[in-house]
Amino acid sequence: MKSYEEFLRSIPQKSCIDETHDFLGEISRKQELNAFITLNEENAVCAAAESDVRFADGRPRSLEGMIVALKDNIATAGIRTTCASKMLENYVPVSNASVADSLRESGAVVIGKTNMDEFAMGSSNENSVFGAVAHPLNADYVPGGSSGGSAVAVAAGMAHAALGTDTGGSVRQPAAFCGVVGFKPSYGRISRSGVVAFASSFDQIGIFAPDVYSTARIFDAVSGRDRRDSTTADLPPAQSFDTVRRPLPEHFTVATLPDDQLEGCDEDVMCVYRRSLEIWLSAGAKIMTATIPHSEAWIPAYYVLATAEASSNLARFDGIRYGCRVAGDYDDITVASRSQGFGAEVKRRIMLGTYVLSSGYYDSYFGKAQRARRLIYDGYASIFEKADILFLPTTPTPAFRRGEKINDPVAMYLSDYFTVSANLAGIPAVSVPAGESAGGMPVGMQLQARRYDDERLLQFARCFQESAKI
Repeated sequence: MKSYEEFLRSIPQKSCIDETHDFLGEISRKQELNAFITLNEENAVCAAAESDVRFADGRPRSLEGMIVALKDNIATAGIRTTCASKMLENYVPVSNASVADSLRESGAVVIGKTNMDEFAMGSSNENSVFGAVAHPLNADYVPGGSSGGSAVAVAAGMAHAALGTDTGGSVRQPAAFCGVVGFKPSYGRISRSGVVAFASSFDQIGIFAPDVYSTARIFDAVSGRDRRDSTTADLPPAQSFDTVRRPLPEHFTVATLPDDQLEGCDEDVMCVYRRSLEIWLSAGAKIMTATIPHSEAWIPAYYVLATAEASSNLARFDGIRYGCRVAGDYDDITVASRSQGFGAEVKRRIMLGTYVLSSGYYDSYFGKAQRARRLIYDGYASIFEKADILFLPTTPTPAFRRGEKINDPVAMYLSDYFTVSANLAGIPAVSVPAGESAGGMPVGMQLQARRYDDERLLQFARCFQESAKI
């Protein structure tokens, strides 16, 4: 992995254009990973040339020359935004997502659009119409999803950083599988304007980077109130880069889950988890056990609510207003276009979401899931009255083999067990590399904090990453 901080230290000897060409060469050499759908070569080189001028003039912006990849559900003007789908295979937006504008205005160089699970629905990055993404350490394993392409781009040294989206763990899970930092901010802290919606009350843009410092730089540049997105929090841009460099407080409390909520974890994950607790104890932490209520409802509540929102959001792709259109009689266009334009996993979730919203089942499923969501939110609030952070595994297992769970949707969904609750509650969460399995695959640990305490969460994450020495 190439760190942006290391690049900044090399500025006198290396130009941004050279750095951009280096990354483009790395992408070309590692095409078998299938991490990118569309490259932005010409525009990237032009942006890098501008960055060189600004460095030479002594007026660099906050992300000057940082090479960033974007998940292919984030709109980019004049560049394909496909959602890794047949439905949007040739869609070219006329405007940027707010985060794309913020990156450009901060001096970042967008190098391309990364592969993903179709419409961000998946946990393995095997659901792309452009083919599966391979794990950077072992092509027989999955990189995680749905933002697997972005995770691999960073882990394999094809970008300094990348943006993804996290609806139920789709940044943190692939970050843990690939051995990079994956940060999901509090809901509303980063604008979703220009992001193709999956589940609007869950979706949040997240950040991949080799280290917390680069994560904080990007978060500061893209966070804040956005008039184009009414769900953004009425808060100024973050100032986390200054915060993360501060030492931890002399006294702090780390909450952990009770043993019965960790029973489903692989032993490799538990070994790393136990070693990580020693790191916190050595740093002076007080360890307490805390229970997030209704852990048995995390996965069911998430998939009921998220699929319900997906069925509504994806209704616009009807072959008339948006997406591919299959020729035929007017009455048949929508059925034919959606049948051919959507893949199996997307269809599965649309049907599930439509079912739970249907007359006679709304109260039994959707209403109960909403009530469970509120209880989970209240449970988190009670935890953070006593603890500074909650510490837990990011995933129950390290990366699994390709094809292992593709035909078992329930087993696939359970890989999000430790991540979905943060989306249900809207709190910030970050996965940090913490060790390896016996087979040499990365294992990540997760830190969570109270809503809008993102900057302090990154401070704890930076201290943990440096202590773990991964």
